[in-house]
Amino acid sequence: MSFTVSKTMARTQRPPIMQAQAWLRETTLPADLPLLNVSQAAPVAPPPEPLRAAMARFVMEDPDTHLYGPDLGLPALRAEIAAQWSRDYGGDIDADHVAITAGCNQAFAAAIATLAETGDQIILPTPWYFNHKMWCDLSGVTAVPLPCGEGLIPDQAQAARLITHKTRAIVLVTPNNPCGTEYPAGVLDAFYDLAQAHGIALIVDETYRDFDAREGRPHDLFTRPDWADTLIHLYSFSKTYRLTGHRVGAMVCSPDRLIEVEKFIDSVTICPPQLGQRAALWGLQNLSDWCAGERAEILTRRAQVASSAAAQGDWTLLGLGAYFAYMQHPFDDPSDEVARAILEQTGILMLPGTMFTPASDPQGKRQMRIAFANIDAPTITQMFDRLATFAP
Repeated sequence: MSFTVSKTMARTQRPPIMQAQAWLRETTLPADLPLLNVSQAAPVAPPPEPLRAAMARFVMEDPDTHLYGPDLGLPALRAEIAAQWSRDYGGDIDADHVAITAGCNQAFAAAIATLAETGDQIILPTPWYFNHKMWCDLSGVTAVPLPCGEGLIPDQAQAARLITHKTRAIVLVTPNNPCGTEYPAGVLDAFYDLAQAHGIALIVDETYRDFDAREGRPHDLFTRPDWADTLIHLYSFSKTYRLTGHRVGAMVCSPDRLIEVEKFIDSVTICPPQLGQRAALWGLQNLSDWCAGERAEILTRRAQVASSAAAQGDWTLLGLGAYFAYMQHPFDDPSDEVARAILEQTGILMLPGTMFTPASDPQGKRQMRIAFANIDAPTITQMFDRLATFAP
């Protein structure tokens, strides 16, 4: 039976994580080496036991957990985010600035849906987060690549040269996925000023902010008196509280934009998942010490990556932070071929830079993303020992 597929859908790349899973099915792994899966930036452990216990109570004792809720999310969760974000960023954020979404990917999709139409442009620094690029493609919106320079930091002067009458937003992810890079506050200030001057939005995705190695607030954007006219802030509860399967994210922006976001959410999911929202609220109110411990463990693993990479020699560490190490491999073959050969020879599953860059970008063919958050420090050492034996 034949069927029609839209050209827009057909042109959009296949989800890279699904491609990696297909590699696993198609590859015979070394018999003496257990799989080291560093392909996906998502917790593989369940939420902490106290949170699971709270979730069980919600399921059993709160009938509203099983019903539709407000399109923009639970009022109590929106108010808690507003209060904690105001404290953490030193800004003035109200509950009316906050929407809860079915994961941060939906927050991004909703933001783009309110900003851009077919033929419009969004500037994405490269290497980019592949789901951002995929949603632009699915929406008929042109993703304009902004190659990152030294330290994998985007440059606002270079971005300024890419702005046209069709540009609707600039997207920044910090700490970055896939590179791990933590953008300095001054970089975010410069991009905010650029976006404001051109009357476009600055979308800042801080999914990994709870694993930032720096102390204190990472930027001052929320202290701007008119921040809601330019800034759209995105966040995810998936990583911090291990709620990946419960799909809870957040968007912070102007109340006027949220009127439009409501249309998007009502047409796609009707409301964010109720159990996940209750879990996120409970986590915000009760798990600050646990989260601090999780951050400390990730920073320990990050330090082990830095140490092991420095001893590796042939591989070059380009970016490091949050869940990610972004590296340049020393081989002549393109990274997608190298990634499959690494899996076959060493039992390590990682993603090639070709999944995070335009097809025409030669840098992607030399680069790899290692999502190290799910392997401990001794296993990180073991991973680099295996890489030292690899030859394509």
